[in-house]
Amino acid sequence: MARFHPLPVAAVDRLTDDSVALTLTVPPELREEFRYAAGQHLALRRTADGTEIRRTYSICSPAPDAEGPRELRVGVRLVEGGAFSTYALKEINVGDELEVMTPAGRFTLDPAPGLYAAVVGGSGITPVLSIAATLLAREPEARFCLIRSDRTSASTMFLEEVADLKDRYPERFQLVTVLSREEQQAGLPSGRLDRQRLTGLLPALLPVERVAGWFLCGPFGLVQGAERALQELGVARTRIHEEIFHVDAGAAPAQPVPAPAHSTVTARLDGRGGSWPVQDGESLLETVLRNRSDAPYACKGGVCGTCRAFLVSGEVRMDRNFALEPEETQAGYVLACQSHPVTEKVELDFDR
Repeated sequence: MARFHPLPVAAVDRLTDDSVALTLTVPPELREEFRYAAGQHLALRRTADGTEIRRTYSICSPAPDAEGPRELRVGVRLVEGGAFSTYALKEINVGDELEVMTPAGRFTLDPAPGLYAAVVGGSGITPVLSIAATLLAREPEARFCLIRSDRTSASTMFLEEVADLKDRYPERFQLVTVLSREEQQAGLPSGRLDRQRLTGLLPALLPVERVAGWFLCGPFGLVQGAERALQELGVARTRIHEEIFHVDAGAAPAQPVPAPAHSTVTARLDGRGGSWPVQDGESLLETVLRNRSDAPYACKGGVCGTCRAFLVSGEVRMDRNFALEPEETQAGYVLACQSHPVTEKVELDFDR
């Protein structure tokens, strides 16, 4: 069961004018609990003016060795009006303690021989940096192609870390940078990366049909466009892995489904169960949280997947889903923060 622990801040590194990397120290007794796979994220929380704020940030450092992580490093980009990102950039200092949930997420890769590729935008580089660094270090027969998009070179996160990968693995790491608001040297692409652009660009960069796994990460529009481009190029959906960082408030809402006048949710969480009535308009997560404050969640926007639960019985309607892969929903998993009852009784299992 995911839990929060206080971790001290060891370093605050300014990456760009609007982004930082936070390094957190993991004490020996928590290293096993904070063991992570490349591509996973952490939920951070704080309380401001009596309100609890949670946000998820991806780990950018390579996966740890057998002893577990001594440090955790995450990337944070300022979001306009963002309560936590503003706090991270303007107030967090070395020596502060942050409440950190143990790692979660399924945007991961088990190192294996072959060619892998990623299309990322903005802060979407963060988990992919961890994935690429881990893969290239652990699998000598693996290659990685990174296509990254940003506004300008000055706004590009982790420039030094990506350059280090290029220097360390010159024959196995390919980097293509596309800037939307800055002209580049002759022969280098510029402008926005959309479906049409990627459909032409990707086959020119690498043999698309030989890529074992595609990793798409960044804003909703870029990830959606990249997925459609890959499908047009004949890539199987099972080879495409996605993580969305920023979603427009009106993006892809589900169609309304009539709800029962009265419904009850039964939930199993950390080995204990309970049943509670669902109030009008509540998500199932909100119902569970009213009775179990330890229910797992972070974004409440259908993006991070922290509140994933198995639907044991009953039917639900999800407003939005930007976290679960098709095979997960087919297997019976739902996002509790986006789920509303369609039947009078619904049973969830957060422990599966």
